[in-house]
Amino acid sequence: MLPRALLAKFILKPSTVSPFQFNQQRALHSRNKKALEFIAKGWNALKEVDRVIDYSDPKHSGIVSLLRTAKENFELALEADNTNTHARYWLSRLHMKYPVPGANKAVGAALLVEAAEMGDPEAQYALGCHLRVENDYVQSDQQAFYYLEKAVDQLHPGALYLLGAVYLTGDCVRKDIASALWCFHRASEKGHAGAAIAYGSLLLKGNIMVLVSS
Repeated sequence: MLPRALLAKFILKPSTVSPFQFNQQRALHSRNKKALEFIAKGWNALKEVDRVIDYSDPKHSGIVSLLRTAKENFELALEADNTNTHARYWLSRLHMKYPVPGANKAVGAALLVEAAEMGDPEAQYALGCHLRVENDYVQSDQQAFYYLEKAVDQLHPGALYLLGAVYLTGDCVRKDIASALWCFHRASEKGHAGAAIAYGSLLLKGNIMVLVSS
């Protein structure tokens, strides 16, 4: 017979998670899963709109139906999980960019700011871009550079490319070739074609030593 001390090593200790905590975690997982399902449905509808809208009447019943489907699913995703930043971001795009019935650009701007503040890199990048062009519907005390840097912290390729261009031209910040090279390099690693071209162009101009020294 095995010693009791040895047997004890193989006996699972009682879980420290209470039934209430377990039920909370299961409910949270269920809400997240449901929200993701709604987001997928909304995104698929929006993808179909993007495929045909340039060649069709935006008021065509088929496009309007798809936009309604996208909007309803993103709203349902937020109802299922109000902390979901992706649902906020895509719903903001619908309000600000698409001719969806009931669209409200002010609502879209508010959703965009919320998603950016909650840490969504796509929203941070989009908000930074809107602020750079002084969009009338985005009212925020924060500067575009702040949100772009937040997106860069999460290695968003578009934000990396744009910040690289800012450093390269010295627009709003001190001109910094080394930082521009770093941004273009990381964005190109993420598959950004424009960044790859900019990075290669700078290297051809003899900036390789700047990159090495940085």
